[in-house]
Amino acid sequence: MSVSLSSPLRLPCGAVLVNRMAKAAITEGLADPRGRPTEELEGIYDDWGRGKFGLQITGNIIVNGDHLERPGNVVIDGRDDPEFLARLKSWSRVGTRHGSHLWAQLSHSGRQTPKFVNARPLSSSQVKLIMPVGLFGTPKAMSPLQIEEVIWSFANAAGVCQRTGFTGVQIHAAHGYLLSAFLSPQSNVRDDAWGGSLDNRSRLLLEIVRAVRREVGRNFPICVKLNSADFQRGGFEAAESEKVALALEREGIDLLEISGGSYEKPAMLGPEETGSVDPTKIRVRRSTLEREAYFIDFARTLRRKVKMPIMLTGGLRTRDGMTRALSEGIDVVGVARPVCVNPYGVAQLLAGETDRLDS
Repeated sequence: MSVSLSSPLRLPCGAVLVNRMAKAAITEGLADPRGRPTEELEGIYDDWGRGKFGLQITGNIIVNGDHLERPGNVVIDGRDDPEFLARLKSWSRVGTRHGSHLWAQLSHSGRQTPKFVNARPLSSSQVKLIMPVGLFGTPKAMSPLQIEEVIWSFANAAGVCQRTGFTGVQIHAAHGYLLSAFLSPQSNVRDDAWGGSLDNRSRLLLEIVRAVRREVGRNFPICVKLNSADFQRGGFEAAESEKVALALEREGIDLLEISGGSYEKPAMLGPEETGSVDPTKIRVRRSTLEREAYFIDFARTLRRKVKMPIMLTGGLRTRDGMTRALSEGIDVVGVARPVCVNPYGVAQLLAGETDRLDS
């Protein structure tokens, strides 16, 4: 049976997305100084909901307030005061009232926490980002106790989101943040049970998935955002990503979003938009670039090895490109930057009023 952008998708947990279009996560920076959702944040999710997405994934919701990705992140770090919970409920109510799912992207920034937020952030190892002008401090390697605490933080945040009306969660394990740093042999040089072999480097991500599943139950969607590769010498590579994806499938996740890169190599932004990324050096074929989707080659290969739903984000702009991605086994198409310009672009695409999203 052919699949269109308007086709519903039933996830392994039983939840149903009304179509194949997802508003992928993009950082908003619209929380108040105490990390609470605001009316401005609600407003943009109301617009995107009217834009007919089947799924909306929030920007970084930080599980540890000492490790912001940027000022203005929403933070869920153990607080349970009534006003904070009421604001989360209001946000989820607005984000779902037009029929879309609203999933909370749970994240810990790790060594990619800006220095002015935390000069000595926690990470997998004491390996500093190679970035200009000293934006990031030297991280501290996490102790085993701190690792256990971060597992609890993700599970706790997932439970808070479930209780306040979010319809799923995404665990952010890409783009160089904490879980991505644990996966990469370039940034994880530990010699204990959390480093070394791929089994050890992926242990934190898998333990978090298990803890979140225990917290939210079998019928609540869990998604993971995973790098296809870091695009750095000595980093997390495609063959390792495939093995982690297979492990995630065994854990019963409901959707795997494929992305790639980090602050040091921002492949997720696209070769044409980042002067630091040379398309000849990030293993992206010219045909892929012409077909819009930055990570389609990896996703195509992975599709032959896993049965779980796959979401592809990065570069997709035209109806033709999105439809071809679905024909190659992609289940959900993610877009973000184009709907910052026009929040109703997807609705227009689904209605046949346009064939292209502008960015």
